[in-house]
Amino acid sequence: QVQLMESGGGLVQPGGSLRLSCAASGSDFSIHTMGWYRQAPGKQRELVATITSGGSTNYADSVKGRFTISRDNAKNTVYLQMNNLKPEDTAVYYCNLVAWSGGYYRSYWGQGTQVIVAS
Repeated sequence: QVQLMESGGGLVQPGGSLRLSCAASGSDFSIHTMGWYRQAPGKQRELVATITSGGSTNYADSVKGRFTISRDNAKNTVYLQMNNLKPEDTAVYYCNLVAWSGGYYRSYWGQGTQVIVAS
């Protein structure tokens, strides 16, 4: 079983920055991809950014140039540096992990961390 622990959300003014962290723990798993998704009130959950074990990244068009995803493989941790935040970035941000475990690729989700961008 894999557990994800997120941190770093909060309230920030437009133009500000936040850094989200997500640490994976457990046993007998091999991480393939880690990423961040978000869900705003009344909207579907959407991809924000992902990063593979080899370091390849993928970003939603809405965050390109403002957000940076990175990972520390030794710590099984993924980060999301969010700069120049806008009110439309307000959402619950969820960490996602795709890992090989027990003979299958499995998807795991964190509990979510709230990000509010408001003046």
